Amino acid sequence: MVTAATSFGRNGLADWVVQRASALVMTAYVFFLLYFIFATPDFGYEAWKELYSQLWMRIFSLLALLSIVAHAWIGIWAVLTDYFTTRLMGPKATAIRLVCQLLLAVVLVTFLVWGIEILWGL
Repeated sequence: MVTAATSFGRNGLADWVVQRASALVMTAYVFFLLYFIFATPDFGYEAWKELYSQLWMRIFSLLALLSIVAHAWIGIWAVLTDYFTTRLMGPKATAIRLVCQLLLAVVLVTFLVWGIEILWGL
């Protein structure tokens, strides 16, 4: 069995499960935020600040952020792997794909650290 070193999960099934679970978390987060915005009569900075001062909301936001990172990594990895293996063949394709994956990893880690800093004030 061959395992790709740049994949997120251990195999395709694990990646599929992570993508579906992360999609559910992101969907729940968006629906909750929409509900909060439309159900709060005096929606503004104070309501937003009060919501995000709650521990459960910070954890929910962190879970959504982690879901975005995992979902993006698996999705872009699959697109890059499929595109560069079917459209471009050879060592150039592998080098370009790895550079793109490295750039994506840097961007995702940057967004993750930045999001954690915003949520937890670290």
